[in-house]
Amino acid sequence: MKRGTGWWIGRIVAVAALGGVLLWLPQYYPAFRVNQFNLVITYAIAALGLNLLTGYNGQISIGHGAFFGVGAYTVVILVADHGWPHFGALAMAMLITFALGLVVGLPALRIHGLYLALVTLALATVFPQVVVRFRDVTGGTQGKRIPRPEEFVAPSWSGMANDQWRYYVLLAFAVAAFVLVRNLVHSRAGRAIIAIRDNETAAVTLGVPHRAYKVLVFGVSAMLAGMAGGLAKFYDPFVSSGQYTINLSIILLVAVVVGGTARILGPAIGAFLVVFIPIWLPQGYPQLSGVLFGASLIVLMMVAPGGILGLGTRLRLWIGQRWRSRRLGPTSTGPGAVASGT
Repeated sequence: MKRGTGWWIGRIVAVAALGGVLLWLPQYYPAFRVNQFNLVITYAIAALGLNLLTGYNGQISIGHGAFFGVGAYTVVILVADHGWPHFGALAMAMLITFALGLVVGLPALRIHGLYLALVTLALATVFPQVVVRFRDVTGGTQGKRIPRPEEFVAPSWSGMANDQWRYYVLLAFAVAAFVLVRNLVHSRAGRAIIAIRDNETAAVTLGVPHRAYKVLVFGVSAMLAGMAGGLAKFYDPFVSSGQYTINLSIILLVAVVVGGTARILGPAIGAFLVVFIPIWLPQGYPQLSGVLFGASLIVLMMVAPGGILGLGTRLRLWIGQRWRSRRLGPTSTGPGAVASGT
């Protein structure tokens, strides 16, 4: 469908407004709130990878919390025990999680749907046990902490507080990840990935190398989750086995579904909600807060079964239809209409 000038102007204005808000946030809020925004950014990057796998390629994963944890542990071990710079350790974490994603993605060539979900669920369940088993390297249940390298400290020329500097660095990584995934989805490879999701048999008939694409998408998805885990050590330089349980994998999946699957900005909106809804709920009763969080998600999915962005699309279409109907006015097709027109 051809889009007019008004659509493009509206898109540019919306992107500029969003960018202005994101740049303004750390200047207004205190450090503890900025750290919460940092958590949103890392969850958004990890959920972006899961959305690429599940939303665009149709492969269900409940194990991305494990990839998140692998990225975090790789950064902590390399920085704390081997003296690597944080960015170098982050690059290695991305390579390791990409390779691990390729290995885990191999079963996707033979199993689908819930069976693949069970495989990834096993990965999320086993990962904390592996961390405890190799406690000499990982720190086990006691965890491991890295000293704050120079990347954690705002340079003097920036004039920023440390929390602001970390926020902007994470935001830069997030923008790069979202732009790259957006370009991938709208490329020829992206159309092939979506074709495999919609009808794998038809895609194979058309010559799409479905095996290679499915494994590669799994690898890229895991790499994004690993990058998010490594970036999380920018503002939280501590890891322990209890941080990367099955709960984290479920949170990332919820972020994808709530924000809107197969939509670029869906993971960012979903990550914001899964982080801040528990904060907004009453804090005096932990059990009640959990119940209210679950109830709010149920209500949200009943109101917006396609996610927040899906609801926005439905509202936009409804408003457009109402506006067009009012502009055209009431129409009739009877003989009276012909008589009135002559």
